[in-house]
Amino acid sequence: MSANAPAKTTGSTALVGLTVLYDGGCSLCLREVAFLRRRDQLLHPAAPRLAFVDVDAADYDPAAHGHIDYRMAMGRMHGLLADGTIVRDVAVFRRAYALLGLGWVYAPTAWPGFRPLVDAVYGLWARWRLRLTGRPSLDQLCACRGSCSSKS
Repeated sequence: MSANAPAKTTGSTALVGLTVLYDGGCSLCLREVAFLRRRDQLLHPAAPRLAFVDVDAADYDPAAHGHIDYRMAMGRMHGLLADGTIVRDVAVFRRAYALLGLGWVYAPTAWPGFRPLVDAVYGLWARWRLRLTGRPSLDQLCACRGSCSSKS
């Protein structure tokens, strides 16, 4: 099955609650996805709540994923709810963890006094993630891919 297959569960007509767009070239991202996928399969073997799409895959199709192009997806975390609503940044983690019974882990990140700080720290992480994980810059990745269209 392609990483970009529609976010439907197998063995069920229920839609996945959240499709997580992730960077398959990022070892840290891969570890997080592996953790979430294992937990989802353990809790919901017949009807997973999460789907995962590798935006770094050659066949990534922005039109099939909320028109989130490569540059946008690589620049910040994105997820798609079952109704097509786009969620970004730490909200993706809040949704994913909540769907897996671990909502308490990220719940404090939504608290009014704490959320601005969390959002600011995430913004710094998003800005420096590629460099900190040993990857080329976003401009270099886009140049190699030849498909970036948005400006960040």
